[in-house]
Amino acid sequence: MADTMVHVQQLIAARKYEQAAKALDAAISAHPDDPTGYTNFGNLLIAMGDSRRAVTFFKKALSLDETNGPASFGCGNALFELGRYQEASTCFTDAQQAGINDSDLFYMIGRCGLELGRSGQALTAFQRAVELNGADVEARFQYALMLAKLGDLSAAEKQFSAVIRADALHADAYYNLGVIAAFRDQAEKARQLFERALKLNPQHILASNALKTLDNKR
Repeated sequence: MADTMVHVQQLIAARKYEQAAKALDAAISAHPDDPTGYTNFGNLLIAMGDSRRAVTFFKKALSLDETNGPASFGCGNALFELGRYQEASTCFTDAQQAGINDSDLFYMIGRCGLELGRSGQALTAFQRAVELNGADVEARFQYALMLAKLGDLSAAEKQFSAVIRADALHADAYYNLGVIAAFRDQAEKARQLFERALKLNPQHILASNALKTLDNKR
């Protein structure tokens, strides 16, 4: 089963969904009481954009093993895609309790916290995601946003700067650094940062509006 699942994951990564489905059908038929096949079929369905059906497969896996971390994590991902954030949050908590401790899980816990208006939970989760994987630029960006939202501008500035060091094309990080500079009345620095954001993304409405605001204050 393990070799089959590795092959399936390779097929999913290559977007060879039909071949992956056939391999999973065979694996489930051969091992109907093994939650692994159902879990991977759920992940395949998410990749195919069918999160609603994916939930059914994850729940089948959990009916066979209610402490199956990958199934809880997968179910949380599917529910999140469906906008069922509270249920997704519960699944992610179950995954954590089942022993999963990686940046992807905490990133999704943070995303749920954002959707549910739980700023403290989101901040803690994004921070943990960055601690576990410092190369996760999106988790670091979300962590920086939460720091800024909660008023810790110095810490937020450090994190946005780290985002740019990792991804020099991250227009939103430049924009948010511009916002911090503007808040500190550093108009010229803010202008340069907003202009950089617009150069990277000419459709960046927030940066465009921020520049207009600076111009109006002249």
